[in-house]
Amino acid sequence: MLRYLQIMKVATRALGKNKMRSGLTMLGIVIGVAAVIAMVGIGQGAKQMVNDQIAALGENLLNIFPGSQQAGGFHFGAGSITTLTPEDAAAIRDNCPAIKLISPVARSGAQVVAGNLNWATSIEGYGPDFLDIRSWPLASGAFLTEQDVKGATKVCVLGKTVVDNLFPGQDPIGQIVRIKKLPFRVIGVLSSKGQNAFGQDQDDIIVAPYTTVLRKVSGRTNINYIIASAVNKASITLASTQITDLLRQRHRISPNDDSDFTIRSQVDIATVANSTSGIMSILLGAIASVSLMVGGIGIMNIMLVSVTERTREIGIRMAVGAKGRDIMIQFLAESIVLSLIGGIMGIGLGVLSAKIISALLHWPVFTSVPAIAMSFFFAGFVGVFFGFYPARKASQLDPIEALRFE
Repeated sequence: MLRYLQIMKVATRALGKNKMRSGLTMLGIVIGVAAVIAMVGIGQGAKQMVNDQIAALGENLLNIFPGSQQAGGFHFGAGSITTLTPEDAAAIRDNCPAIKLISPVARSGAQVVAGNLNWATSIEGYGPDFLDIRSWPLASGAFLTEQDVKGATKVCVLGKTVVDNLFPGQDPIGQIVRIKKLPFRVIGVLSSKGQNAFGQDQDDIIVAPYTTVLRKVSGRTNINYIIASAVNKASITLASTQITDLLRQRHRISPNDDSDFTIRSQVDIATVANSTSGIMSILLGAIASVSLMVGGIGIMNIMLVSVTERTREIGIRMAVGAKGRDIMIQFLAESIVLSLIGGIMGIGLGVLSAKIISALLHWPVFTSVPAIAMSFFFAGFVGVFFGFYPARKASQLDPIEALRFE
């Protein structure tokens, strides 16, 4: 152990004789390690942000969309036909034990007027379970009741964006807004949710009873889709199966025919999102690793130059009894010292860069211990890999020819 410490000490002293050259050589490793840590941190931050946004969609969420239409060889995608009704949602509530909460969804758009102000927004009809399904608390006021749904009453709950544009600096509770010339009384205000994963403003919304939206706003009979919440996370798959069996029976779909609806669960969304985020993290890490490889080539280049410059020194060492293995270990140690010192400095720069990126762009960046350890290990590996050839070349020099070298 003492011998190897002595070798490292000699290697450090040798590198110190050319501080500028050693520093510039280490710079490639510093930048490479910093890039890996920062890029992997950005990828992990993106993954966490997407997971948080998916969790914000609701608790154990399932979306039941109407089916797709196919004509002339063209497939028009989910929702191109209307196959779901409020009665389907009621049947799911009554006959699917794995479902805890459910609400039909009826959507429309309109120019909303309040006093001398107006705002174009989304009018969405839900049932009383909407807040619990979407995990969306109220900021003030009250929410829709079962009586509001049964009576198709003209009451509504506003999102924060709508409040800011129609009632700036005012309390909207109890005020009247006109939706397609119909007066709606504001009974509540939703808490702010911000943008979703697709950049859409979730607060730009007016919520009313779905029966009111169907009968008095959109003039439709079929709903757009259904949202539901499973009893718990473990029951999501069972809930999806129960809904599928029930709706196929209600819609009289034969065993050989495709369903005229589609079910998307929170688990499905999270799986796809995590897969995409994982690929992005690997891609970012791979791109950053190129910098490390470039740094490694720089180490090989400078070590080859060092071998040439110190040929006479190598010959003297061999003449006084040093073996080829000792020479190889000496030069390999110098290469490893360069890469490890560069790795340590790169870790510091990478963590600092991640914090700066997070502060400037307001983007979550996670510098995990495994990523730091992997970068440091890879830096050491680069030192060994790219330092081996110059070290081996030095160990194979002929001592007599080395002593003659000028």
